[in-house]
Amino acid sequence: MDHTEGYSRRRLLTLAAGASALFTFNRALAVATSPGISGGQTMQTRAIPSSAEALPLVGLGTYRGFDVAPGEPAYKQLSDVLDELFKKGGKVVDSSPMYGRAEESVGELLSIHQPRSPAFLATKVWTRGREEGIAQMEQSFRLLRTDCIDLMQIHNLLDWQTHLPTLREWKAQGRIRYIGITHYTPSAYDEVEAVLKAEQLDFLQINYALDDRGVEKRILPLCRERGVAVICNRPFGGGGLLARLKGKPLPGWVSDVQVNSWPQLALKFLLAHSAVTCVIPGTGNPRYMADNAGAGFGPILTDAQRQQLIALVS
Repeated sequence: MDHTEGYSRRRLLTLAAGASALFTFNRALAVATSPGISGGQTMQTRAIPSSAEALPLVGLGTYRGFDVAPGEPAYKQLSDVLDELFKKGGKVVDSSPMYGRAEESVGELLSIHQPRSPAFLATKVWTRGREEGIAQMEQSFRLLRTDCIDLMQIHNLLDWQTHLPTLREWKAQGRIRYIGITHYTPSAYDEVEAVLKAEQLDFLQINYALDDRGVEKRILPLCRERGVAVICNRPFGGGGLLARLKGKPLPGWVSDVQVNSWPQLALKFLLAHSAVTCVIPGTGNPRYMADNAGAGFGPILTDAQRQQLIALVS
């Protein structure tokens, strides 16, 4: 959902390898209980519980980074951001009507992408009222230039009781393939938990980071129990995490898990949780996209490695 960039990130990318949690598990358990994890020379995938469709572990959030117009200098980089995502085997591109021009930028760039874009398009409805929700979602179809949206989510649970019947109807019609809900703040966890228990959903998008692990207690175990895929937004904790790690040496074992930067390691931490399906760090910088995508390769972190990282930021 967001991605801290700038000096601290540039410093982190140049660091060389060297010198909880209530819900923990070892590496073997993570692989054994993760639904359909697969790997190799391309990005690893994890199965969407409701369908068993394989989804690459690292995607792209478009908050801020894609809220730019074609005439702006930053816009010129966005095609390369998508190229880096797809080249590394990623697919998920997540947006929202609340992200300014992001949906429109994504639609423009994917419409001219060659070869044909493999994007898994995710967006959201974020308004009150049935007709208002329908109008906003129809606008998303137009801006994204598609006749099928892979995942439609009710953003921050806003008027979810009103929108959910429409999402179910459109899923039955094939206009959308999956439905879900989102939030990003611990104050909403009780409501998120209640909705997950009451409704059958395909996806939950929620905040989860090395320094923001509140969902580990109840939300993530509940998603595993209910067969709900989890997309992690704010995977760098809103930016504070990278600032805290700046200047610290990477652990000596990072080469064992094919990591060469703190951002990759922070994402690997999340992906080691067997309830997590995909992480969506946001960026408008192709260099950062390439680095983020690297977290989708190599071995899963062990419990001991996760605990070491927790200790570093505690």
